[in-house]
Amino acid sequence: MTAAHNRETAQQERGLNVLATIGSAAPYIGLLGTVYGIMNSFIAIGGEKTASISSVAPGIAEALIATAIGLLAAIPSVLSYNYFVARSETLVVEYDAFIEEFSNLLQRQILLARDYQRRQQRKPA
Repeated sequence: MTAAHNRETAQQERGLNVLATIGSAAPYIGLLGTVYGIMNSFIAIGGEKTASISSVAPGIAEALIATAIGLLAAIPSVLSYNYFVARSETLVVEYDAFIEEFSNLLQRQILLARDYQRRQQRKPA
């Protein structure tokens, strides 16, 4: 039963590392895009004698889009990861309880069978 329990637990947790990786890496990728977009804005400002909204806006738009994409990837991943981890933990607790109850039932049946055998052996033929 323990082997089946371990296999089932491993099966439930399969793929969770992908969600965790996406959830933790996506904000950093979005941040990298943000830095790149802001850097492009400063390059555009530096290339002109005066800063205008038309020279700064494209870089800031890149930065905001990168931030949004990073968050749009991270938020559902983290929420999904937390949901599936909680569900997996609940199932593990239920499996443990079932194994305990089933083991107790088997032990009781074994004891009853032994007791019955002893009584049968004591009876005169």
